[in-house]
Amino acid sequence: MDINREILRISKDIFEDTVAWRRHLRMYPELSGQEYETAEFVAKKLREFGVDEVIEGFAGSTAVVGIIKGSGKKEVALRADMDALAGEGRIEKPYASRVSGVAHLCGHDAHTAMLLGAAKTLVEIKSYLKGSVKLIFQPCEEKSECSGARFLIENGVLTPETEAIFGLHVSPELKTGIVGIKKGVVLASADFFNVRVEGKSAHASKPHKGRDPIVAACEMVSSIYHVVSRFIDPLEPAVISVGKIAGGYAENVIPDSVEFEGTYRTLSGNVRKLIARKLEEIVKGLAVAYGVEASLTIKEGNPPLMNDDRLIELVKKISIDMFSKKGVVELERPSMGGEDFAFYLEKIPGVFIRLGTGNKEKGTTYPLHSSKFDIDEDALWVGTALYSAFAVSFLMSL
Repeated sequence: MDINREILRISKDIFEDTVAWRRHLRMYPELSGQEYETAEFVAKKLREFGVDEVIEGFAGSTAVVGIIKGSGKKEVALRADMDALAGEGRIEKPYASRVSGVAHLCGHDAHTAMLLGAAKTLVEIKSYLKGSVKLIFQPCEEKSECSGARFLIENGVLTPETEAIFGLHVSPELKTGIVGIKKGVVLASADFFNVRVEGKSAHASKPHKGRDPIVAACEMVSSIYHVVSRFIDPLEPAVISVGKIAGGYAENVIPDSVEFEGTYRTLSGNVRKLIARKLEEIVKGLAVAYGVEASLTIKEGNPPLMNDDRLIELVKKISIDMFSKKGVVELERPSMGGEDFAFYLEKIPGVFIRLGTGNKEKGTTYPLHSSKFDIDEDALWVGTALYSAFAVSFLMSL
């Protein structure tokens, strides 16, 4: 039997189920670390499918881990993230979010539904598995403070038997069903910083009587933006952005404090360290110059995401076999976005691909995190097939 053809058949047969699961998840989104009902829904489905082992509440978290046991001792992992974002979704669809202030604006509902589809598919073709498949339904991808990937790794989700891992992300920038692959670095590191500037309040007409934290903070922001253009090789991708600044309470009062927050992204570990060092130098130096106190807090997020070239070739071969050459695009450049899937790839070989969900006629080309973000559901069976085929093919390659 042509196993890829069988995987395609099953993925298409359960397509309506996959759509229903995705719509349910879209209607009832949950924030990072609070995916209780989502986890319950996933665990229930896995048991219904006949998954051999279902671990609910893995390591005390909201993660769900399922294991489909094949004939060999080796194991391959498949991962989907489950958390939603804070924000109002503004899609006029029957499956729009029913939870105020929370919405699936990054496609994690689709990832979870596609991995559920893969679980059902793999159970049906279990006799062809030359090893076990670990299904990782991960919480807390969107929140760097509680990175679900890092937490699960620290608590043993990857075992010595886990040989590789596969993940995907929907992309409104690619046409529906297109598989986007890239060798090497795919996504940037994503780190975050907070600066609090403490001055001395005074009347706005007598600034010399105080120590103005606003002017100090403005100089800090301006200098921070110069780091990329003046301290980093122009051929090294890097970006620094301040996304929040707060302070003051009246137009005629110099306040006691100002606080601002931002993020920096890079594809290089050395540049990542350089930026952190320059941030510290700028904040400390300008605090002295303006006579204020300032504290810098850096919250390390995920490292750069690096694909395994050999496994990219395997995904390319699978994708061409199932969807033809026209269904595969080799991405030329990495993205400065971040993904905690990178933590898995620091431990074991793996691959992270893009799955096109963009369709102008259906209104699914809005960017990730947009209030109008939605996917073309016709891509769901493609993702289900990719998850499934990677697991089967990888285990056969061992």
